[in-house]
Amino acid sequence: MPELPDVEGFRRVLESCARGRVVRRVEVRDTGVLHGVGARGLRDALEGRRFAEPERRGKWLLARTDGPTLLLHFGMTGLLLCDDPDAPAAGPDAAPDAPATPPQAHDRVLFTLDDGHRLRYRDQRKLRGLWLAHDESDLDRLLARQGPDALTVGRDDLAAALATRRGRLKTTLTDQSVLAGLGNLLADEILWRARLRPDRRARDLTPAELRRLHARMRATLRSAVPAGRVPPRASWLTGHRDDPDPVCPRCGTPLRRTRMGGRGTVWCPRCQGDGD
Repeated sequence: MPELPDVEGFRRVLESCARGRVVRRVEVRDTGVLHGVGARGLRDALEGRRFAEPERRGKWLLARTDGPTLLLHFGMTGLLLCDDPDAPAAGPDAAPDAPATPPQAHDRVLFTLDDGHRLRYRDQRKLRGLWLAHDESDLDRLLARQGPDALTVGRDDLAAALATRRGRLKTTLTDQSVLAGLGNLLADEILWRARLRPDRRARDLTPAELRRLHARMRATLRSAVPAGRVPPRASWLTGHRDDPDPVCPRCGTPLRRTRMGGRGTVWCPRCQGDGD
Protein backbone atom coordinates (compact mmCIF):
# COMPACT_ATOMS: atom_id res chain seq x y z
CA MET A 1 0.00 0.00 0.00
CA PRO A 2 1.53 3.37 -0.94
CA GLU A 3 2.33 5.40 2.17
CA LEU A 4 4.21 8.65 2.73
CA PRO A 5 7.63 7.33 1.56
CA ASP A 6 6.11 5.79 -1.57
CA VAL A 7 4.31 9.02 -2.47
CA GLU A 8 7.49 10.98 -1.86
CA GLY A 9 9.12 8.60 -4.34
CA PHE A 10 6.33 9.28 -6.83
CA ARG A 11 6.93 13.00 -6.30
CA ARG A 12 10.56 12.48 -7.33
CA VAL A 13 9.41 10.53 -10.40
CA LEU A 14 7.11 13.38 -11.38
CA GLU A 15 9.80 15.99 -10.78
CA SER A 16 12.48 14.24 -12.83
CA CYS A 17 10.13 13.18 -15.62
CA ALA A 18 7.83 16.13 -16.06
CA ARG A 19 8.95 19.31 -14.32
CA GLY A 20 9.22 22.11 -16.88
CA ARG A 21 7.73 19.99 -19.65
CA VAL A 22 4.47 20.60 -21.50
CA VAL A 23 1.61 18.11 -21.61
CA ARG A 24 1.15 17.23 -25.26
CA ARG A 25 -1.56 14.60 -24.85
CA VAL A 26 -3.76 13.19 -22.09
CA GLU A 27 -5.13 9.71 -22.72
CA VAL A 28 -7.80 8.50 -20.28
CA ARG A 29 -8.08 4.75 -20.62
CA ASP A 30 -10.45 4.31 -17.65
CA THR A 31 -12.75 7.09 -16.44
CA GLY A 32 -13.34 5.14 -13.21
CA VAL A 33 -10.29 6.79 -11.66
CA LEU A 34 -11.47 10.34 -12.37
CA HIS A 35 -13.28 12.27 -9.63
CA GLY A 36 -15.15 15.49 -10.24
CA VAL A 37 -13.89 15.76 -13.80
CA GLY A 38 -14.49 13.83 -17.01
CA ALA A 39 -12.02 12.68 -19.62
CA ARG A 40 -12.67 15.65 -21.90
CA GLY A 41 -12.48 18.09 -19.02
CA LEU A 42 -9.14 16.66 -17.93
CA ARG A 43 -7.75 16.89 -21.45
CA ASP A 44 -8.98 20.45 -21.94
CA ALA A 45 -7.54 21.52 -18.56
CA LEU A 46 -4.08 19.96 -18.94
CA GLU A 47 -3.11 19.69 -22.60
CA GLY A 48 -0.76 22.56 -23.41
CA ARG A 49 0.02 23.19 -19.74
CA ARG A 50 3.54 23.07 -18.33
CA PHE A 51 4.29 21.04 -15.21
CA ALA A 52 5.77 23.00 -12.32
CA GLU A 53 7.42 21.87 -9.06
CA PRO A 54 5.36 19.00 -7.62
CA GLU A 55 4.39 18.74 -3.96
CA ARG A 56 3.38 15.98 -1.57
CA ARG A 57 0.87 16.46 1.23
CA GLY A 58 0.40 13.33 3.28
CA LYS A 59 -0.51 10.58 0.80
CA TRP A 60 -1.54 13.09 -1.89
CA LEU A 61 0.69 14.07 -4.80
CA LEU A 62 0.10 17.54 -6.21
CA ALA A 63 1.10 17.81 -9.86
CA ARG A 64 1.12 21.57 -10.25
CA THR A 65 1.04 23.19 -13.67
CA ASP A 66 1.04 26.77 -14.93
CA GLY A 67 -2.75 26.47 -14.63
CA PRO A 68 -4.73 23.93 -12.60
CA THR A 69 -3.29 21.38 -10.17
CA LEU A 70 -3.75 17.66 -10.73
CA LEU A 71 -4.11 15.70 -7.48
CA LEU A 72 -3.18 12.02 -7.44
CA HIS A 73 -4.00 9.55 -4.69
CA PHE A 74 -2.69 6.01 -4.99
CA GLY A 75 -5.04 4.08 -2.73
CA MET A 76 -3.71 0.57 -2.09
CA THR A 77 -2.28 -0.35 -5.51
CA GLY A 78 -1.50 2.89 -7.35
CA LEU A 79 1.79 3.71 -9.06
CA LEU A 80 3.26 6.58 -11.04
CA LEU A 81 5.71 5.50 -13.75
CA CYS A 82 7.76 7.38 -16.32
CA ASP A 83 8.63 6.09 -19.80
CA ASP A 84 11.98 7.13 -21.25
CA PRO A 85 11.59 8.02 -24.93
CA ASP A 86 15.17 6.89 -25.59
CA ALA A 87 14.62 3.37 -24.25
CA PRO A 88 14.70 0.60 -26.87
CA ALA A 89 11.44 -0.65 -28.32
CA ALA A 90 9.84 -3.61 -26.57
CA GLY A 91 10.60 -6.96 -28.20
CA PRO A 92 12.74 -7.97 -31.19
CA ASP A 93 9.86 -7.60 -33.66
CA ALA A 94 8.78 -4.14 -32.53
CA ALA A 95 8.68 -1.35 -35.09
CA PRO A 96 11.50 1.22 -34.81
CA ASP A 97 9.09 3.90 -33.61
CA ALA A 98 7.18 1.62 -31.22
CA PRO A 99 6.92 2.84 -27.62
CA ALA A 100 9.40 1.18 -25.27
CA THR A 101 6.58 0.01 -23.03
CA PRO A 102 3.09 -0.31 -24.51
CA PRO A 103 0.12 0.50 -22.25
CA GLN A 104 -0.54 -2.16 -19.66
CA ALA A 105 -3.91 -3.46 -18.48
CA HIS A 106 -3.94 -1.32 -15.34
CA ASP A 107 -2.60 1.89 -16.90
CA ARG A 108 -5.58 4.18 -16.31
CA VAL A 109 -4.33 7.61 -17.48
CA LEU A 110 -1.32 8.43 -19.67
CA PHE A 111 0.32 11.85 -20.02
CA THR A 112 2.58 12.30 -23.06
CA LEU A 113 5.00 15.22 -22.72
CA ASP A 114 6.57 17.46 -25.33
CA ASP A 115 9.96 15.72 -25.14
CA GLY A 116 8.48 12.24 -25.60
CA HIS A 117 8.46 11.20 -21.95
CA ARG A 118 5.22 9.63 -20.80
CA LEU A 119 3.75 9.45 -17.32
CA ARG A 120 1.49 6.53 -16.42
CA TYR A 121 -0.99 6.47 -13.58
CA ARG A 122 -1.36 2.74 -12.97
CA ASP A 123 -3.79 1.26 -10.46
CA GLN A 124 -5.15 -2.24 -10.28
CA ARG A 125 -7.95 -1.80 -7.74
CA LYS A 126 -8.96 1.81 -8.52
CA LEU A 127 -9.73 2.67 -4.90
CA ARG A 128 -8.70 6.32 -5.32
CA GLY A 129 -7.59 8.18 -8.45
CA LEU A 130 -7.25 11.69 -9.87
CA TRP A 131 -8.85 15.02 -8.99
CA LEU A 132 -8.44 18.46 -10.57
CA ALA A 133 -8.14 21.72 -8.63
CA HIS A 134 -8.64 24.80 -10.77
CA ASP A 135 -7.32 27.19 -8.12
CA GLU A 136 -6.08 27.31 -4.53
CA SER A 137 -9.58 27.41 -3.08
CA ASP A 138 -10.37 24.17 -4.94
CA LEU A 139 -7.17 22.67 -3.56
CA ASP A 140 -7.95 23.76 0.00
CA ARG A 141 -11.42 22.25 -0.27
CA LEU A 142 -10.11 18.89 -1.49
CA LEU A 143 -7.50 18.69 1.28
CA ALA A 144 -9.57 20.30 4.02
CA ARG A 145 -9.90 17.15 6.12
CA GLN A 146 -6.18 16.39 6.23
CA GLY A 147 -4.25 16.60 9.47
CA PRO A 148 -0.66 17.81 9.69
CA ASP A 149 1.91 15.98 7.60
CA ALA A 150 3.65 13.21 9.54
CA LEU A 151 7.08 14.10 8.15
CA THR A 152 7.02 17.69 9.34
CA VAL A 153 4.65 17.73 12.33
CA GLY A 154 6.13 19.16 15.51
CA ARG A 155 6.00 17.37 18.86
CA ASP A 156 3.52 19.83 20.36
CA ASP A 157 1.23 19.59 17.35
CA LEU A 158 1.36 15.80 17.52
CA ALA A 159 0.47 15.89 21.21
CA ALA A 160 -2.44 18.23 20.48
CA ALA A 161 -3.68 15.99 17.65
CA LEU A 162 -3.75 12.94 19.94
CA ALA A 163 -4.95 14.62 23.12
CA THR A 164 -8.68 14.48 22.38
CA ARG A 165 -8.77 11.13 20.58
CA ARG A 166 -10.59 8.31 22.34
CA GLY A 167 -9.56 5.68 19.80
CA ARG A 168 -6.67 3.28 19.91
CA LEU A 169 -3.22 4.53 19.05
CA LYS A 170 -2.77 2.50 15.86
CA THR A 171 -6.11 3.52 14.34
CA THR A 172 -5.56 7.13 15.37
CA LEU A 173 -2.14 7.32 13.72
CA THR A 174 -3.54 5.97 10.45
CA ASP A 175 -6.50 8.39 10.46
CA GLN A 176 -5.53 10.94 7.79
CA SER A 177 -7.63 13.63 9.44
CA VAL A 178 -5.42 13.33 12.52
CA LEU A 179 -2.03 12.82 10.89
CA ALA A 180 -1.44 12.71 7.14
CA GLY A 181 0.82 10.17 5.51
CA LEU A 182 0.97 7.15 7.80
CA GLY A 183 -0.43 3.80 6.72
CA ASN A 184 -0.46 0.30 8.11
CA LEU A 185 3.21 -0.60 7.77
CA LEU A 186 4.52 2.71 9.03
CA ALA A 187 2.20 2.78 12.04
CA ASP A 188 3.27 -0.72 13.13
CA GLU A 189 6.95 0.09 12.58
CA ILE A 190 6.80 3.37 14.50
CA LEU A 191 4.91 1.89 17.44
CA TRP A 192 7.34 -1.01 17.64
CA ARG A 193 10.28 1.39 17.69
CA ALA A 194 8.56 3.55 20.29
CA ARG A 195 7.74 0.46 22.41
CA LEU A 196 4.06 1.34 22.52
CA ARG A 197 1.14 -1.07 22.23
CA PRO A 198 -1.04 -0.42 19.20
CA ASP A 199 -4.20 -0.75 21.30
CA ARG A 200 -3.28 1.96 23.81
CA ARG A 201 -5.70 4.86 23.96
CA ALA A 202 -4.17 7.73 22.02
CA ARG A 203 -5.10 10.36 24.57
CA ASP A 204 -3.57 8.38 27.46
CA LEU A 205 0.08 8.72 26.43
CA THR A 206 2.37 10.33 28.99
CA PRO A 207 4.59 13.29 28.01
CA ALA A 208 7.60 10.94 27.93
CA GLU A 209 5.74 8.51 25.66
CA LEU A 210 4.70 11.34 23.35
CA ARG A 211 8.30 12.50 23.08
CA ARG A 212 9.42 8.98 22.27
CA LEU A 213 6.65 8.48 19.71
CA HIS A 214 7.50 11.72 17.93
CA ALA A 215 11.24 10.97 17.87
CA ARG A 216 10.76 7.44 16.54
CA MET A 217 8.27 8.61 13.93
CA ARG A 218 10.69 11.19 12.58
CA ALA A 219 13.58 8.72 12.55
CA THR A 220 11.53 6.03 10.81
CA LEU A 221 10.28 8.40 8.12
CA ARG A 222 13.74 9.85 7.50
CA SER A 223 15.05 6.33 6.93
CA ALA A 224 12.12 5.24 4.76
CA VAL A 225 11.79 8.28 2.48
CA PRO A 226 15.13 7.78 0.64
CA ALA A 227 14.11 4.17 -0.06
CA GLY A 228 10.78 5.27 -1.55
CA ARG A 229 8.98 2.66 0.54
CA VAL A 230 8.82 1.16 4.02
CA PRO A 231 11.92 -1.02 3.60
CA PRO A 232 11.70 -4.65 4.76
CA ARG A 233 15.12 -4.56 6.43
CA ALA A 234 16.22 -7.36 8.73
CA SER A 235 16.47 -4.94 11.67
CA TRP A 236 12.96 -3.58 11.07
CA LEU A 237 9.66 -5.05 12.17
CA THR A 238 8.54 -4.65 8.55
CA GLY A 239 11.21 -7.12 7.49
CA HIS A 240 9.61 -9.91 9.55
CA ARG A 241 5.87 -9.26 9.65
CA ASP A 242 5.17 -11.61 6.73
CA ASP A 243 7.38 -14.47 7.95
CA PRO A 244 5.52 -17.76 8.58
CA ASP A 245 6.47 -17.62 12.27
CA PRO A 246 7.63 -14.04 12.80
CA VAL A 247 9.77 -13.10 15.77
CA CYS A 248 10.78 -9.68 17.04
CA PRO A 249 14.12 -8.62 15.50
CA ARG A 250 14.99 -6.83 18.75
CA CYS A 251 14.23 -9.43 21.43
CA GLY A 252 13.34 -12.65 19.60
CA THR A 253 9.84 -12.91 21.07
CA PRO A 254 7.17 -14.35 18.74
CA LEU A 255 5.24 -11.49 17.21
CA ARG A 256 1.48 -11.20 17.61
CA ARG A 257 -0.92 -10.67 14.75
CA THR A 258 -4.35 -9.15 15.14
CA ARG A 259 -6.71 -6.83 13.30
CA MET A 260 -7.27 -3.27 14.34
CA GLY A 261 -9.48 -0.85 12.48
CA GLY A 262 -9.79 -3.45 9.73
CA ARG A 263 -6.03 -3.61 9.22
CA GLY A 264 -3.63 -6.43 9.95
CA THR A 265 -1.52 -5.39 12.92
CA VAL A 266 1.78 -6.90 14.03
CA TRP A 267 3.46 -6.15 17.34
CA CYS A 268 5.80 -7.53 19.98
CA PRO A 269 4.15 -8.38 23.32
CA ARG A 270 7.45 -8.08 25.16
CA CYS A 271 8.91 -4.91 23.66
CA GLN A 272 5.59 -3.14 23.47
CA GLY A 273 4.11 -4.32 26.76
CA ASP A 274 1.80 -7.28 27.35
CA GLY A 275 -1.61 -7.37 28.91
CA ASP A 276 -5.19 -7.06 27.69
